[in-house]
Amino acid sequence: QLQLVESGGGLVQPGGSLRLSCAASGFTLDDYAIGWFRLAPGKEREGVSCVSSSGGSTNYADSVKGRFTISRDNAKNTVYLQMNSLKPDDTAVYYCAACTYCSSYVCYAPFTSWYQGTQVTVSS
Repeated sequence: QLQLVESGGGLVQPGGSLRLSCAASGFTLDDYAIGWFRLAPGKEREGVSCVSSSGGSTNYADSVKGRFTISRDNAKNTVYLQMNSLKPDDTAVYYCAACTYCSSYVCYAPFTSWYQGTQVTVSS
């Protein structure tokens, strides 16, 4: 079972920052696009950002554009999501997934299993 493991979440005040990590278990990320998703209470899972396999193309949902930055370090087999200027609306469980390509900011047809995610809570 192909799986990615998320980490780096926590409780932060509005305006604060967090960096999430997404690490692969049992396979290498080099050939795949990677996307971040989030699931907030009472809402459906939504795409947040996606990075191409080379890292040369990155896309963001309008709600996070200018505040979040996705990057990848293929040598470390890890993808990151730097989140700045966090808002209470960013509170959610964040997940990453691998897919063949990014459809704008959404990782299209992810094929890795959803793991436990990492909780991000933005509150004063």
